[in-house]
Amino acid sequence: MQFQQLRYFVAVAETRHFTRAAERVHVSQPSLSQQIRALERELGAELFSRARGNIALTDAGEALLAPARRILADADTARHEVQELAQLRRGRVRLGATPSVCTGLLPDVLRAFHDLHPGIELLIEEGGSRDLVRELGRGVLDLALVVLPMPAPSPALTTVELLREDLVVVSSAGSPAPRRPMRIADLRGEPLVMFRHGYDLRELTVAACRAEGFEPTFTVEGGEMDAVLGFVRAGLGLAVVPRMVAERAGRDLRVTALAGPGLRRTIALAHRSDVAPPRAARELQRMLLRTRTPAGPGPGPGAGG
Repeated sequence: MQFQQLRYFVAVAETRHFTRAAERVHVSQPSLSQQIRALERELGAELFSRARGNIALTDAGEALLAPARRILADADTARHEVQELAQLRRGRVRLGATPSVCTGLLPDVLRAFHDLHPGIELLIEEGGSRDLVRELGRGVLDLALVVLPMPAPSPALTTVELLREDLVVVSSAGSPAPRRPMRIADLRGEPLVMFRHGYDLRELTVAACRAEGFEPTFTVEGGEMDAVLGFVRAGLGLAVVPRMVAERAGRDLRVTALAGPGLRRTIALAHRSDVAPPRAARELQRMLLRTRTPAGPGPGPGAGG
């Protein structure tokens, strides 16, 4: 008795038609009929009554149908479990993240994941939350770390909050010590190094300054996170960045807290609701969720980047 024969038998039993059953299992009708006859010889009993072109299960066929379905289901389960295990030895995970998350949160998590699963290729795409949400919807990414609230909430995405983090002001180590802690109003007239357009942190900083009644002053603008930190180190101005990024940036930057209510950002892990991520992506998801921090007091204005 072969799995192939049982598949053909179940297909005929469910369609009650040899030609339609052959189409379902993608085999020619003569080949299917030949395999069914071979199965009947093996079992020593006819499985179908073929009187006047009507296909019906015999008593022997009725007795075989439920066990055949269980055997095929068990075989599919075994195949799936083996494939799942194989995906942890080779394959890839496509992860999207905002640039500041790539700088702050991801390095330690990705190192731990790579140590456990060195055969998995990690493909990282940096972008703003809006772009990452679009790429998730297109199926280009398996997972994405985005900033809440999302620019365009989508019912097709599932999000789980990972952490809430304060934003801080960074300046060069050689610059005059700024007030501790600083207020947003203290940024009036201060030279700022500003991110490119479309960068969530740019939108937040500009909005916060305007809420205090002034337009920020830019000395340099248009950079990504690494460039902005480099310009700050060179003494070109201040920048508002996530605390996690500032703490990893090195001793050549001075970090100053923002006075309450301050600015905070919420990072969430997102994936499509209608498609389960691959096994390797689910393992990375599990590791990322272990970094979750309890929700703190109510956040100030939302932040991103």
